[in-house]
Amino acid sequence: MKHRQTEWKDLSASAEVSVFETAGGVAEYHAMVSLNNPRDDAARQYRNIETAIERLQQGERKTLVLKRYFVSDAINHASLLAHNDSVAVSIVQQPPLNGTKVAVWAYWVEACIVKSIGEDAVVMLRPHYQHLYSMQLHSHGEDEYIQTSEIFKHYSRQLELRQCSLRANTVRTWIYVQGVDTHYADMVKARRLYFTQMGLTEATHYIASTGIEGRYLHPETTVLMDAYSIAGIKEAQITYLKGATHLNPTHEYGVTFERATAVDYGDRRHIFVSGTASIDNHGDIVHPLQIDLQTQRTLENIGVLLAEADAGMDDIAQMIVYLRDTADYARVFAYLQQACPQIPKVIVWAPVCRPGWLIEMECVAIKGVRNGAFGEF
Repeated sequence: MKHRQTEWKDLSASAEVSVFETAGGVAEYHAMVSLNNPRDDAARQYRNIETAIERLQQGERKTLVLKRYFVSDAINHASLLAHNDSVAVSIVQQPPLNGTKVAVWAYWVEACIVKSIGEDAVVMLRPHYQHLYSMQLHSHGEDEYIQTSEIFKHYSRQLELRQCSLRANTVRTWIYVQGVDTHYADMVKARRLYFTQMGLTEATHYIASTGIEGRYLHPETTVLMDAYSIAGIKEAQITYLKGATHLNPTHEYGVTFERATAVDYGDRRHIFVSGTASIDNHGDIVHPLQIDLQTQRTLENIGVLLAEADAGMDDIAQMIVYLRDTADYARVFAYLQQACPQIPKVIVWAPVCRPGWLIEMECVAIKGVRNGAFGEF
């Protein structure tokens, strides 16, 4: 994994970029694009961040696959967002904690075709696989339980159209809950029931996921979901990582997600680490009220999960950091700059589903491997 940083003074913008490439294989690029001048008005900030993304694209053979916007005011900023139906776009109100109005995670892949397959879905086509990104899935149901049920039913129908299923093909979900302290529990109940109906249990497997505070463009939307599935994947290519020395199985405290999932291709391994916090293998919070120590333990937990997939911190392509208390930003930023300065990351305000967790992190890692039994990425 190569890492680089780019700054554009005329845009008051910067990007942290990771590049994974193999000899003869396609390259992947992850970028966290941030702004540096919170005094600019909203329109200027959005123009500048789009220009920064365009500059990252210039002169490259890569194709933009995904953009996730972390915004401070989703309702009022909706009109400022650039529209591109051939790119997977996610918008979630999780304010960047450097004081600006927007930051973006952008993902590019070489030698692929990206096209829309519906109003909320995009497919990235490669010779061996179809990578399905379903973004901004939501419902107008009257409460979070109904919304969650309807979202998963809609998503399952969407997968069926591509000869896929939640159980066999879905690798990663992100579930955003407005008012997580109040509404998370019923989302969990609805997801657990639907998973059971679909044959996803503690005896089979779950799906890597982050469930956290987040708000959509429509204020009545309590639950919002992004999801990633792969058509053409085989069961033997997927490994569910446990980190049992440091983490407990999630079903022990009533939730249904995998700590991390590794997907093997002929030339690389993708590792999707779910939202991870300062927890031990009994499910207890480690270091209550101590943000520095919770940050340290969270990174330690992530390291254990990565090691289970024969990877390390140097293989991380991007990281999203969620904080409950905005007053912790300066300490966490300083800590991460020392501990892992090269990793593209964004730090946003988003309370975690359990109040005692002051910080949560998720990441994507890419490790070079060779396995002739599987098609290349």
